[in-house]
Amino acid sequence: GRVDEADVDESLILAKPTDADMHEGGKRMDKDGWQYNVLKNWIANGAKFKAGDVEQLEELRVTPSEIHFNHPSEKIDLRVVAHWADGSSEDVTELCRYSSNDDAIAAIDESGHVTSGETGDTHVVVYYDNAVVPIPVLRPVATPRIANVAPGMHPVDAAVERKIAKLGIVAAPVCSDEDFLRRVSLDVTGTLPSPANVRDFLQDPSPDKRTRYVDGLMERPAYAAWWATRLSDWTGNNEAELNNVLPARNVASRLWYEWLRERLAQNVSYDKIVEGIVIANSRDENEDYQSYCDSMSAACRPGGEKEFAQREGMPLYWARRNFRLPEERAIGFAYTFLGVRIECAQCHKHPFDQWSKDDFGAFSRLFTPIKVNPGAVARESKDERDEMLTSLGVSDSLKGNLLRKKLAESVMDGKTVPFGELVVDTSGVVQRAKSQAVQAKKTGKKSALRIPTGKILGEASDVGLDHDPRVALMSWLRAPENPYFAKAVVNRVWANYFGIGIVNPTDDMNLANPPANAELLDYLATELVAHDFDLKWLHREITSSETYQRSAEPNTTNDFDRRNFSRHIPRRYPSEIVHDAVLLATMTDARATETLRTLEGMAITDALAIFGAGKSSTFALEVFGRSQRESNCDCDRSDAPSLLQSVYLRNDIDIHRRLADRSGWVAASCQELGFELPSAAEDNMNDGEQNRIERVMKMIEMRLAEYNGLPERRQRQMLPKLQTQYEKLSQQLSENGVSLPPLARLLKNPSMLRAQEHAGGSASHDVDGSGSLERLVQDAYLRTLSRMPTPDEMETSITFVNEGSSPAESVKSLLWALLNTKEFIISH
Repeated sequence: GRVDEADVDESLILAKPTDADMHEGGKRMDKDGWQYNVLKNWIANGAKFKAGDVEQLEELRVTPSEIHFNHPSEKIDLRVVAHWADGSSEDVTELCRYSSNDDAIAAIDESGHVTSGETGDTHVVVYYDNAVVPIPVLRPVATPRIANVAPGMHPVDAAVERKIAKLGIVAAPVCSDEDFLRRVSLDVTGTLPSPANVRDFLQDPSPDKRTRYVDGLMERPAYAAWWATRLSDWTGNNEAELNNVLPARNVASRLWYEWLRERLAQNVSYDKIVEGIVIANSRDENEDYQSYCDSMSAACRPGGEKEFAQREGMPLYWARRNFRLPEERAIGFAYTFLGVRIECAQCHKHPFDQWSKDDFGAFSRLFTPIKVNPGAVARESKDERDEMLTSLGVSDSLKGNLLRKKLAESVMDGKTVPFGELVVDTSGVVQRAKSQAVQAKKTGKKSALRIPTGKILGEASDVGLDHDPRVALMSWLRAPENPYFAKAVVNRVWANYFGIGIVNPTDDMNLANPPANAELLDYLATELVAHDFDLKWLHREITSSETYQRSAEPNTTNDFDRRNFSRHIPRRYPSEIVHDAVLLATMTDARATETLRTLEGMAITDALAIFGAGKSSTFALEVFGRSQRESNCDCDRSDAPSLLQSVYLRNDIDIHRRLADRSGWVAASCQELGFELPSAAEDNMNDGEQNRIERVMKMIEMRLAEYNGLPERRQRQMLPKLQTQYEKLSQQLSENGVSLPPLARLLKNPSMLRAQEHAGGSASHDVDGSGSLERLVQDAYLRTLSRMPTPDEMETSITFVNEGSSPAESVKSLLWALLNTKEFIISH
């Protein structure tokens, strides 16, 4: 056993820590070392232990509290003193465990001796009893300086400046208007700015134009769409784990997403959004079972998402297949709303935090009363559910997938079907607590379930067993003194803007992984609470800072800084943003405007819900590392580069179809300039589609030939009839993705119909109303890189188009080349 008094040397508590092969954590002590002998003597003397005699640790005080090095290989010794509840204290330096968060900057041995290494900053961490104390270590990259914090300075900038001044780092200047516009558009809405947006912004001389532009972004449909996708990531919205929850498949994830999107569009506060998830009930207040089933049946039909979005709560969060055990719920809940990884405490004390196995057990038991089953309803609704099934002709023997299929068919036929409910049943928990009462008196342990906040908030928070424990849990979450809730969402939002959290990884806010800038995180979290968890305030506060608006251009002091936000660090954009950037860049301005209004077909409207998990249409999203949402871990999303990403942008058929789309920007621009249209999507059509297109084209040619052969007076008479016929035939072609120019332009230049000959010079036609190939090149750069081309780029592009064997193919190649620049998918 762990302790073997009969054969002391065979005790696992001695054998495992001295044998790296036996202990998963590796060798922890030497055989016959002082730690070994202390344990051995304790076992030999009877391994005596009395729970009531254990003194409580009040504070673990470490000196120095912050370490500053100036040169490599400098050394300093930590001194650790434990202060106990009885007022006593003792030096426990030799009894502590130590670690470094970056050995390259600061190494620490088992006795607390710290040795400096490279320049930069990190933390060494001291562990003793249930205390975890991180100590900042800084070795400046240049001469430390006095922080330049002027009165009225943005609080975010002030916090960052105070930190980087200690390191001798000088921040980069503010970025250009072009860089800011592109960066903030993609970060706030997940979408590229239009060429018109860029031109207007660059011409606006107003000093507050950046702030006003951000305010405008947050009013766009894409803002709520993109952030609903991010919240879907964090809350674990996964259709594969929800496929048995509702009678209609591939619906639950969409309802979940739309519920979030609606609240973000209305700027519902973050704590209210979370409240609608945490204490969600299936039925709204005062809603009877029949009305509930009517509403849910309507929600499951095509286009019914808005019906569900109006409901008070979102109980689907509790219904996932991988979220049914209390332990699974505890782990997932902590990831989602606390940004904490507590799973290690499931088996033993958390190695990097104060959570114990008992804490985990108490926390997970809070979720025991929550029951979610597609066939379960509240006791008073059971007869009503049975009657509803009977009215649908469903027999008692119909179960599982067969029952679900029957209910799905009935829903699509416009009928109301019964739905399961989230039920909170505390009876079993209460009974178990009563049976433990005698044992509790003997051990002194409480049998009541409790939110484990004693160590966190400094007070006990027992939860009664006779009501829904989620209400108390939600009250604890939104309490101003909660150390995790506000910080967790601040940290995730910050990471969306900077590519790295103030705490990194973003869902690992344990005590041994402190923030890179504690002052910054504390400020944003405290003010978010003070602003009633207003997410738009948070977005505005971050994006209005110079810290966010810094250039990516490095200087000698910040070239290697990755954690102190002294300059913009370029990063590859998330998969949904890359997908939609290609979509918008290859569309005409008119189509892009309409797409941004409706968001139809865009990945930022939650690709998992739109396309369905695992379908081929999500290939681009898979390539660029979309979140799989298999767990609540933020690591489900990947931003790692790969060769396949380059291959996709260069060679995938989707890219070439969009470039050659007859209703896309390339085709429209070529028509404006009279260029022969590039090879189109018809190349991939079957024979029947191509024959149909050919017949329609010949009919148009015949009508044009007939019209052109008439005298001018007869042409005026025939024109209305020709216009009607042309519109009808154009509509037929548009169904096959073939776009034709307006009839008036075609009558002036009939060769544009087939584009069989080059019918104009590069400067003789109008592109978007302004007249030249130069304008076309500008537009290509604006719709992809959100900036004007440099003079060299302009000259090269025009030469490329003019000297190509086919000007239209050259235009297509120009846009293809821009889509394949690093500048297109990397932030700047």
